[in-house]
Amino acid sequence: MDTGMLEPSLYTVKAVLILDNDGERLYAKYYDDTYPSVKEQKAFEKNIFSKTHRTDSEIALLEGLTVVYKSNIDLFFYVIGSSHENELMLMAVLNCLFDSLSQMLRKNVERRALLENMEGLFLAVDEIVDGGVILESDPQQVVHRVALRGEDVPYSEQTVTQVLQSAKEQIKWSLLR
Repeated sequence: MDTGMLEPSLYTVKAVLILDNDGERLYAKYYDDTYPSVKEQKAFEKNIFSKTHRTDSEIALLEGLTVVYKSNIDLFFYVIGSSHENELMLMAVLNCLFDSLSQMLRKNVERRALLENMEGLFLAVDEIVDGGVILESDPQQVVHRVALRGEDVPYSEQTVTQVLQSAKEQIKWSLLR
């Protein structure tokens, strides 16, 4: 038996990053302690941006990590995994994130629109990856789940009509059981 083979693991994603045109962090979620401090994370982000912002390729090996990335208008999307990770899996996560945001932002995936809809971004990333484990790669499912979670607005922020409609639906469902 070959001892050089690594054990398979569900923990495939080490980080998800979104940087702007200047390489500044708009969103970053690290799933392990490869870069434990914010200072180290920012240094890594600067390095990754400087190596990738002028190229048209989609994949890079950097600091012993596999980096898949995509740029759009004024945003750079990155999904990072270990050097042993399957690039196609990482690219599936990247495409799912980008396509989900594209649908949620009505094809207007740019810095201003993203900043105005950060809660949707947070929910989408949480639906796609949890603790480094890929949960979903279908953008339609992600958008649907984010829309469902977005409907859970606290009663204090709803209008009277919305509260009454919600109460009617809850009574209807309790009677149908």
